[in-house]
Amino acid sequence: MTEKTLFITGASTGIGAETARAAAARGWRVALMARSADKLDALVEELGADRALAIAGDVTNYDDLTAAVDKTTENFGSIDAVFANAGRGLDAAGIAEGDRDEWRAMMEINVMGVLWTVKATYDALKASKGHLVLTGSVAGNIHLPGSVYGASKWFVHGLGGNLSEEMREWGGRCTVIAPGMVDTPFFETPKPDKLQPRDVAETVVFALEQPKRADVRKLTIMPTG
Repeated sequence: MTEKTLFITGASTGIGAETARAAAARGWRVALMARSADKLDALVEELGADRALAIAGDVTNYDDLTAAVDKTTENFGSIDAVFANAGRGLDAAGIAEGDRDEWRAMMEINVMGVLWTVKATYDALKASKGHLVLTGSVAGNIHLPGSVYGASKWFVHGLGGNLSEEMREWGGRCTVIAPGMVDTPFFETPKPDKLQPRDVAETVVFALEQPKRADVRKLTIMPTG
């Protein structure tokens, strides 16, 4: 059992919440950041206040992130790993039918939110020689007709590879998790034959718990259905 601290964004539902459960079950302390304070509070009650910390905030607001980092280190002493998981998709696909305001809102989370998370946690990760995990997507590995969402995940994959090269200079690691379709609140209709959030969560924890000599840079997980 570990006594390390994992900071998770987008932690209130889906992959983020399941990763909190999976990590806590293995002894990690988890700092949970999302906009939905009530859902975070319920998750902390489930996991235990000695092991979990709820921090309401928005990843598109850098001040929210720096405050969350400060609160985490004050409560747990360090941040040993970060899961930059917050993200969103689009209702209108493609370019011709795409909505410009929706594009901007998605990019604020999927691109700038990831950058702000990395920037806000970087010093803490460097101090602990820690591990950064980013939620990518299979859509960031392939070309899909007019997919702006996919392009945002190409950014995440590129950033993750670049960060791996930078972080290795001081003993850190970076992993991109690239799932296929996952049955999460991301979709309006259930996808029971696709991956479940707990499947992705187990992949995240697998990467985190590899020995320090092993640098797992990308993991792709696909549904069999």
